Amino acid sequence: MKAPPRLQSLIEEGLIDTVVRQLMSGKEAMVYVVRCGDDTRCAKIYKEATQRSFRQAVDYTENRKVKNSRQARAMAKGTKFGRQAQEAAWQSAEVDALYRLAAAGVRVPTPYNFHDGVLLMELVTDERGDAAPRLNDVLLTREQALAHHAMLIRQVVRMLCAGVVHGDLSEFNILLGHQDGVDGPVIIDLPQAIDAAGNNHAARMLLRDVDNLRHFFGRVAPELLATDYGLEIWDLYQRGALHVDTPLTGRFERRTAPVDMGSVLREIDDARAEDAARRLRMAAG
Repeated sequence: MKAPPRLQSLIEEGLIDTVVRQLMSGKEAMVYVVRCGDDTRCAKIYKEATQRSFRQAVDYTENRKVKNSRQARAMAKGTKFGRQAQEAAWQSAEVDALYRLAAAGVRVPTPYNFHDGVLLMELVTDERGDAAPRLNDVLLTREQALAHHAMLIRQVVRMLCAGVVHGDLSEFNILLGHQDGVDGPVIIDLPQAIDAAGNNHAARMLLRDVDNLRHFFGRVAPELLATDYGLEIWDLYQRGALHVDTPLTGRFERRTAPVDMGSVLREIDDARAEDAARRLRMAAG
């Protein structure tokens, strides 16, 4: 097919040879199958912020760092340059997360290059060599659901040990790939990935990711609906007791001690004051 304008620079640079077809168009990007020499890969073209249905919510971008202090100031003020810098930071977040997680042994697409807002990475395939389906498009047996759920819970743990929470994990951004003769889940779509230690919303995001897995696989394997892996994993992480091979039970005993309402109300007041101060800074900017 004719190469889209956004891929033309990669062809000129010799990073890709030809564009085979469009693979998908999602809420944040368009993905194309491309040829690079003898290899078939995929090229992810990020949509502009005005064209995306997925917004850069402050919950995801909180405490993200940029190396350039001028960019950081511009992003805080919301200038045109700052919005461009924020867009670049949003796109590079997935690239950074992919390299980080691949190095940690998480099954994600292998990244190869990032050029002009285009991420060149591995094309995850099924046993026939075709593009792998999303979990949402696959009919699973109970045994398969239990096996894939167990594997993904270990992947969530491995991600957290690497300091990353996916933040939008569901059956829609997990592929069922084929590797070494075995079908297994591959985690994709990471531009909203957050820093587990530096983001105040990390616990909530992780619990939501794990709940999404529980509810999806629980349709086929109802026994999973009674599990509580999210709270167990986060509790172990907070106590510094979580490792990639930490045994998990799927059970969590909630504390029943009386709640210190004074402390809770002070936390709420502090959060309100911080939000009000942030809004004033944004208005002044």
